[in-house]
Amino acid sequence: MAEPIELAGADAKLAPRDSLSRQIYLRLREGIIRGQYPQGSRLAEQPLAAELEVSRIPLREAVPLLAVDGFVRTLPRRGAVVTTWTIQSAHDLFDLRLCLEVGAARFAARQVQLGEPIDALCAALERSRIGVTSGDPYRIADDSTIFHEAVVELTGNGLMRSVMRSVSGRMMWLFYMTSDLNPVDALAGHEELLKAIESGNERVAESIAYAHIERDRAESMRVLHELRGVPDIN
Repeated sequence: MAEPIELAGADAKLAPRDSLSRQIYLRLREGIIRGQYPQGSRLAEQPLAAELEVSRIPLREAVPLLAVDGFVRTLPRRGAVVTTWTIQSAHDLFDLRLCLEVGAARFAARQVQLGEPIDALCAALERSRIGVTSGDPYRIADDSTIFHEAVVELTGNGLMRSVMRSVSGRMMWLFYMTSDLNPVDALAGHEELLKAIESGNERVAESIAYAHIERDRAESMRVLHELRGVPDIN
């Protein structure tokens, strides 16, 4: 008997109120991140429907969501194929993070200066602290992503939040793939960023965010190339 849909981490909290297609999306996203569905593999409709114990209709609704968020590509005569990471695609993600998150750190600091509370950001950091002690790479990656989302949420900018939602899944995937890195170092970077935002100094928050992302880029590329064998080109 195939196991029914079961979600882990933050995704599990969403399941009860989400549509079936959304739950399928979350289940497949988790499977892709964990490597249950390997990069470059085909998500064949009939076997997946049997595995998840669902009909094909909600499965067909879930696949476009995966495509929009960068987890699969839809190819002629092959259907949905799990995205394959390259060094270039990882750099592309970091470049986008620089554009988005450095600005978000600045505007978050501005909001704090105007009196916006940082309770949600503090809660996200505390969640990360607890998660690091668990030693669970998936949870650590999830918690790290939630912290970065909380920075963007603090800006109060709806467009920034929308863009962040579209890339946060890929960020988590990359965090999981580079889980060989010391999570305590990433946590220290988050603590430094929170303090900068809490100070209300926009320029300091910008510089700390920039340094955090670029440091993460250098370390992540080393892991992807040396330990994961990620190719340089598409």
